[in-house]
Amino acid sequence: MDNIIELQNVSMRFNMSKERVDSIKEYIIRFVKHQLQFEEFFALRDINLGIKPGEVVGIVGLNGSGKSTMLKVISGILKPSTGTVAVRGSVSPLIELGAGFDFDLTARENVFLNGSVLGFSKQTMAEKMYDIIDFAELRDFMDVAIKNYSSGMVARLGFSIATITKPDILIVDEILSVGDFLFQQKCEQRIAEMMSGGTTVIIVSHSLEQIERLCSRVVWLSKGNIIMDGTTKEVCEAYRNKAGKDGE
Repeated sequence: MDNIIELQNVSMRFNMSKERVDSIKEYIIRFVKHQLQFEEFFALRDINLGIKPGEVVGIVGLNGSGKSTMLKVISGILKPSTGTVAVRGSVSPLIELGAGFDFDLTARENVFLNGSVLGFSKQTMAEKMYDIIDFAELRDFMDVAIKNYSSGMVARLGFSIATITKPDILIVDEILSVGDFLFQQKCEQRIAEMMSGGTTVIIVSHSLEQIERLCSRVVWLSKGNIIMDGTTKEVCEAYRNKAGKDGE
């Protein structure tokens, strides 16, 4: 079976200033005078990864290991410095909390706004409006500007919009950690429904228990490199052992 996602020799390089610059004005002056010195930082280094349709893949690693960068490269948010990324199918990315929302608009208005960004017609979003709002548990707040929402309410709305239809690929970055336990259970149940319908799912989470519940395969990243890629049980066990030894 062909891969629905394929990364070949993918690296993501950023230039980081070596010196402390105390203001934007100083930064611009130094930049114009070519007085800034940079060092290269690799968020991803020579990544090769293939994911088949219907797979549920977890990505684990410490902060700064390259997890979110990998998701952004797969989603097309970032273009890799080198290498190729092939994605075959529609992608619904839940990566940055509140990305795509206009915080001065209400939840109702943001459903239409996000729907258009995801390529859905106004009629489709109108038909799904109350399903989205009720799943997010926001019926009493649907005509309130979301700048007045808590981060958990924003996360619930974002998740509900992104999963109201079944994309070919769902990408989730830590968003399940926001909100109460019961809502997390609802999110996991919806992901399970999407998985049973053949959606390919990639999940980043600091909760190994969540990864173990949802994923059949896990990729372990460290400093932009793939350390291990295998079954959930073997990778999570190795990751736990390493983290325990390092005192993390």
